[in-house]
Amino acid sequence: MVEYFGEQLSGFAFTANGWVQSYGSRCVKPPIIYGDVSRPKPMTVFWSSTAQSMTKRPMKGMLTGPVTILNWSFVRNDQPRHETCYQIALAIKDEVEDLEKGGIGVIQIDEAALREGLPLRKAEHSFYLDWAVHSFRITNCGVQDSTQIHTHMCYSHFNDIIHSIIDMDADVITIENSRSDEKLLSVFREGVKYGAGIGPGVYDIHSPRIPSTDEIADRVNKMLAVLEQNILWVNPDCGLKTRKYTEVKPALKNMVDAAKLIRSQLSSAK
Repeated sequence: MVEYFGEQLSGFAFTANGWVQSYGSRCVKPPIIYGDVSRPKPMTVFWSSTAQSMTKRPMKGMLTGPVTILNWSFVRNDQPRHETCYQIALAIKDEVEDLEKGGIGVIQIDEAALREGLPLRKAEHSFYLDWAVHSFRITNCGVQDSTQIHTHMCYSHFNDIIHSIIDMDADVITIENSRSDEKLLSVFREGVKYGAGIGPGVYDIHSPRIPSTDEIADRVNKMLAVLEQNILWVNPDCGLKTRKYTEVKPALKNMVDAAKLIRSQLSSAK
């Protein structure tokens, strides 16, 4: 999520063998932010535009947000962290606007690590959340109202940061949820009056196991007991890069079939 973008931004350096454990057997090479950050040229526009040209369905642009890039990097210490984050945000803003110009009407800006950057001292939480939210909003402040902005967050306790999540003003937030019960979702009821969509993960992408259509449909029905149907999105827990195509395709097909099944049931119930 970070290395791909860092390699294309100025102000970043990478090691050849500086591996750090992420989880289990998965390792990453955190970049070193040594200077001012900027975007010399588009990073994902060609790939997203090419994919969009092959379908009439909406194609989502995928970017890592500035706070996550910051928190998953070794950051220069000669200026405040929030100033570096604002520089990253402006670089991502350029990419977001180029994606929009390239015909991409749905753009996801992942902030998987927003909460894990909270300072240990509670007295410092408010300042951190203020600049973290501001950084996210910088990334998409120049898009048209018709462009839909998504974000994604990994496993977190959302109760104490829900107001900051709402202040991010994303149109849709997706969260890892398959290994949690629906109690995690109750905190997002507060977001309903803001019109935000919520996409709780319906299956665990860290497992090679392929969920059945009925299993996914059952999870969606449990979510509908907590969330209004007009704000619920159906999606996997997270990105699928750790899975093989033989695992990805049937799992996604079953997820789509489950969504169609639930829509049919809801239409029949009217």
